[in-house]
Amino acid sequence: MDDRGGSFVAVRRISQGLERGNTCHSTSAEVVAGSTAWLGRGLSCVCAQSRESDARPSFDLTPSQEECLQRLQNRIDIAYDSSIPEHQEALRALWNAAFPEEELRGLISEQWKEMGWQGKDPSTDFRGGGFISLENLLFFATNFPKSFKDLLWKLEGDRSVWEYPFAVAGVNITFMLIQMLDLEAVSFNSTVKPRTMVGAVFLKFLSENESAFDLLYCITFKLMDHQWLAMRASYMDFNTVMKATRRQLERELLLEDITRLEDLPSYGLLTR
Repeated sequence: MDDRGGSFVAVRRISQGLERGNTCHSTSAEVVAGSTAWLGRGLSCVCAQSRESDARPSFDLTPSQEECLQRLQNRIDIAYDSSIPEHQEALRALWNAAFPEEELRGLISEQWKEMGWQGKDPSTDFRGGGFISLENLLFFATNFPKSFKDLLWKLEGDRSVWEYPFAVAGVNITFMLIQMLDLEAVSFNSTVKPRTMVGAVFLKFLSENESAFDLLYCITFKLMDHQWLAMRASYMDFNTVMKATRRQLERELLLEDITRLEDLPSYGLLTR
């Protein structure tokens, strides 16, 4: 507890000398404490800013594109509900993917802080991103396990003593992408059409790959960490890093020779 009565969250940083084959719950991890109250404010409002592009007219959609977009927006509308068995199982699956050799003692447990959640109950952190933010993390862990572990345990680069908390950062990335792609706008129609060129470009990828949002999430997470290292950032710089990540991602999505997400320059960071 701090002198204001707030609880603390542990953020682990693995020493660079550790071998990647070591188990994830190594006792040599350094533990960094930060105010939970500050963390909630500092890592949940990095993208809530109006942009000039918001005033652009919407783009017409083909029936196929509208169907794909509607399915994605339906996913975004689902709030995490700890009483739903499917949500509980997804959370357990995330733990097992991150810590396969460590048994989870409960869905509410101090163990969750090892992954970078603010407290012992991850459900409180999903409020900003919904169930899709859990699905994004699970997709990342399942499809790119090496990159997932590299980011979880901060295995690459010259790390800061005060590192960003992995899981909470992941929820912020989901939220940032929803805003960047204009997927949360209110509309009287059943489907919200994209109002930006970036949103329209993404919709093309989505119509060809229904997992496009999940894949873009993985690319963005890796790009964010790359920016973090390049900027030699620390805990207080998280918002600045997220803004830089968004700008770079928008630039890459608008490159003329990009025909699929795998063509993005930052995709190479995910697979190296």
